Amino acid sequence: MATDYDAPRKSEEETDSIEALKERVPAKGGTAIDSEDADNPSFDLGGSDLSDVELDVVVLPQQDDEFTCVSCFLVRHRSQVDHETDLGPICRECAA
Repeated sequence: MATDYDAPRKSEEETDSIEALKERVPAKGGTAIDSEDADNPSFDLGGSDLSDVELDVVVLPQQDDEFTCVSCFLVRHRSQVDHETDLGPICRECAA
Protein backbone atom coordinates (compact mmCIF):
# COMPACT_ATOMS: atom_id res chain seq x y z
CA MET A 1 0.00 0.00 0.00
CA ALA A 2 1.41 3.39 -1.00
CA THR A 3 1.67 6.20 1.54
CA ASP A 4 1.18 9.84 0.66
CA TYR A 5 3.74 11.68 2.80
CA ASP A 6 2.50 15.08 1.63
CA ALA A 7 -0.98 14.54 3.06
CA PRO A 8 -1.67 16.22 6.41
CA ARG A 9 -1.42 13.83 9.32
CA LYS A 10 -4.15 15.41 11.44
CA SER A 11 -7.36 17.08 10.54
CA GLU A 12 -8.17 20.61 11.71
CA GLU A 13 -10.25 19.31 14.64
CA GLU A 14 -7.42 17.13 15.97
CA THR A 15 -4.74 19.82 16.29
CA ASP A 16 -3.99 20.89 19.85
CA SER A 17 -3.49 24.45 20.93
CA ILE A 18 -0.13 25.64 22.23
CA GLU A 19 -1.60 26.02 25.71
CA ALA A 20 -2.79 22.40 25.73
CA LEU A 21 0.66 21.20 24.66
CA LYS A 22 2.36 23.27 27.39
CA GLU A 23 0.12 21.67 30.02
CA ARG A 24 1.27 18.19 28.98
CA VAL A 25 4.98 19.01 29.43
CA PRO A 26 6.24 18.08 32.92
CA ALA A 27 7.45 20.92 35.10
CA LYS A 28 11.18 21.57 35.16
CA GLY A 29 13.09 20.63 38.26
CA GLY A 30 12.75 17.53 40.38
CA THR A 31 15.08 14.70 39.49
CA ALA A 32 15.51 15.44 35.80
CA ILE A 33 18.95 16.61 34.70
CA ASP A 34 18.69 19.34 32.08
CA SER A 35 22.41 19.85 31.53
CA GLU A 36 23.88 19.10 28.12
CA ASP A 37 26.96 17.69 29.86
CA ALA A 38 25.10 15.26 32.10
CA ASP A 39 27.22 12.39 30.75
CA ASN A 40 30.45 14.37 31.10
CA PRO A 41 30.46 16.02 34.51
CA SER A 42 33.10 18.66 35.06
CA PHE A 43 35.70 18.22 37.76
CA ASP A 44 36.56 20.88 40.30
CA LEU A 45 40.32 21.39 40.36
CA GLY A 46 40.34 23.32 43.61
CA GLY A 47 40.09 26.80 42.10
CA SER A 48 43.28 26.49 40.06
CA ASP A 49 43.13 27.94 36.57
CA LEU A 50 45.01 25.44 34.43
CA SER A 51 43.83 26.70 31.04
CA ASP A 52 47.29 27.99 30.07
CA VAL A 53 49.27 24.95 31.27
CA GLU A 54 50.79 22.73 28.61
CA LEU A 55 51.37 19.06 29.31
CA ASP A 56 54.53 17.48 27.96
CA VAL A 57 54.22 13.76 27.29
CA VAL A 58 57.11 11.70 26.01
CA VAL A 59 55.97 8.90 23.71
CA LEU A 60 58.47 6.09 23.38
CA PRO A 61 58.50 3.78 20.37
CA GLN A 62 57.81 0.09 20.89
CA GLN A 63 60.85 -1.52 22.50
CA ASP A 64 62.56 -4.74 21.38
CA ASP A 65 61.08 -6.66 24.33
CA GLU A 66 57.51 -5.50 23.66
CA PHE A 67 54.75 -6.54 21.27
CA THR A 68 51.31 -5.26 20.29
CA CYS A 69 48.47 -7.70 20.82
CA VAL A 70 46.38 -8.05 17.65
CA SER A 71 43.23 -8.57 19.72
CA CYS A 72 43.28 -5.73 22.27
CA PHE A 73 45.96 -3.56 20.55
CA LEU A 74 47.81 -2.97 23.82
CA VAL A 75 51.60 -2.86 23.92
CA ARG A 76 52.76 -5.59 26.30
CA HIS A 77 56.01 -7.17 27.46
CA ARG A 78 57.23 -10.26 25.57
CA SER A 79 56.65 -12.39 28.68
CA GLN A 80 52.88 -11.89 28.20
CA VAL A 81 52.71 -13.55 24.75
CA ASP A 82 50.33 -16.52 24.77
CA HIS A 83 50.57 -17.60 21.15
CA GLU A 84 51.22 -16.32 17.63
CA THR A 85 48.57 -16.26 14.90
CA ASP A 86 48.80 -15.44 11.20
CA LEU A 87 47.89 -11.85 12.09
CA GLY A 88 50.37 -11.53 14.96
CA PRO A 89 50.83 -12.20 18.66
CA ILE A 90 47.97 -12.65 21.16
CA CYS A 91 48.45 -11.73 24.83
CA ARG A 92 47.55 -14.02 27.73
CA GLU A 93 44.52 -11.95 28.74
CA CYS A 94 42.94 -12.14 25.29
CA ALA A 95 43.70 -15.85 24.94
CA ALA A 96 41.89 -16.67 28.19
